Amino acid sequence: MSPSSDTPSDTPPDTPPVTPSDTPSDTPRPRCFDLVVFDWDGTLFDSTALIVRCIQSACADIGVPVPSAERAAYVIGLGLHDALQHAVPGLPEARYPELGRRYRHHYVASQHDLVLFPGTLAMLQALKARNHWLAVATGKSRAGLDDALHTVQLKGLFDSTRTADETAGKPDPLMLAQLMAELGVPAARTPMIGDTTHDLQLARNAGCASVGVSYGAHEPEAFAALSPLHIAHSTADLQDWLLRHA
Repeated sequence: MSPSSDTPSDTPPDTPPVTPSDTPSDTPRPRCFDLVVFDWDGTLFDSTALIVRCIQSACADIGVPVPSAERAAYVIGLGLHDALQHAVPGLPEARYPELGRRYRHHYVASQHDLVLFPGTLAMLQALKARNHWLAVATGKSRAGLDDALHTVQLKGLFDSTRTADETAGKPDPLMLAQLMAELGVPAARTPMIGDTTHDLQLARNAGCASVGVSYGAHEPEAFAALSPLHIAHSTADLQDWLLRHA
């Protein structure tokens, strides 16, 4: 399900600015990965709480049981059909469009309050400075992602993107497979970074490594079974790990 935002300040006080000495061109570190793929909601974009509220409000609007915050958060990252199937089990498919419309109504009304997590721009710029390819694999719609990319001025940073409505939804490996094929990068050189088990299972299904972030939709205790290389507890932690190990 989806978001959008105003551009935040480049680097928060707890995130050191990126300098040339932070990049691989100035260090002897080998580069392990060529393509770095990010989930969007809850990984780059601080949208989890809003999406949960919008799902709950949409359910209330059409008179169906309102899911708990935990159940609503679980579906973040899935395509719309799979998300609704889990959030409101037993809802006839004929009513999915009605629920989807109410969700979008609530989301659009509040989407401009959303922001990137602090330090996200600096992290992506540091990776680009090392000549990594960057991509997005998300459960958002194409229209929703394009709107978000335009709003936060990130379009030039990503080399490719895939959304759930133009390929298979997570954890089907198709969107990762398409990104790797398009950019000519093998699975061994491509990690998937995300905040949900759907993201980490997507990586495993595609034969890729994964990195989890603990500040999004799913509790990080659920990540262990999917063997991520690292679990980051802030964007600064994620940036530090990527600059050291990617």
